[in-house]
Amino acid sequence: MTFSLSSKARIGAIGAATAWTALTLGAAISPAPAQATGGPYYRAELAAPAKDTRAIAGGIAWTCAGTTCVAGKGTSRPLRVCRELQRQVGTVASFTTKGEVLEDEKLAKCNG
Repeated sequence: MTFSLSSKARIGAIGAATAWTALTLGAAISPAPAQATGGPYYRAELAAPAKDTRAIAGGIAWTCAGTTCVAGKGTSRPLRVCRELQRQVGTVASFTTKGEVLEDEKLAKCNG
């Protein structure tokens, strides 16, 4: 027994499959904003002003102005990102990830 569709049904099935593929592929490759909230994901207050306005630390591009450095989201844990930043710019006085302040104990490890 063979199953066959009429010409209209075949065209409809092909059209539906094409539309589905275009929608799913478009969603998969469309650029997503780095920050949905519009603000930085990481924020660090330094003990002394940064010497450079840009730094790469923890695989993330940082922008610094005075004693404040900010960056978008990375893939590492906050403590590791903090340590890498400390190595690049100096002592970190406070470190915030998505609005959450790094605990004092972890901040000491960051600077240690």
